[in-house]
Amino acid sequence: MEWGFNADAPIYSQLIDQIKQGIIAGAFPPGERLPSVREMATEAGVNPNTMQRALAELERDGLVYSQRTAGRYVTEDQTMIESVKKTLAETQVQAFLDAMSRLGFKKGEILELVRRDTAREED
Repeated sequence: MEWGFNADAPIYSQLIDQIKQGIIAGAFPPGERLPSVREMATEAGVNPNTMQRALAELERDGLVYSQRTAGRYVTEDQTMIESVKKTLAETQVQAFLDAMSRLGFKKGEILELVRRDTAREED
């Protein structure tokens, strides 16, 4: 998995978002054992405590679960994964609309730009 961070948000919250994206994109399939905290921290280039904090929050949310001495696993609850996917998509759409609005576009103009781009891709 590719990890990338910016200065706009705390690292642990960016880890949460990236792990969620990995789960909904299939990089971490339902029911699969996640790498250890140390392995994931090393791969991401972060402190293990920061990774632990992110995973603990994902566990509180029910997206991952622990099995004593066996590690953490991705939930097998497809409904939950789809719900997270929808929420992330809605967040991305809202961010896009906000950015376009700041550029001076009205919703109708944004829709037309999206339609044209989509039509280009279908050709």
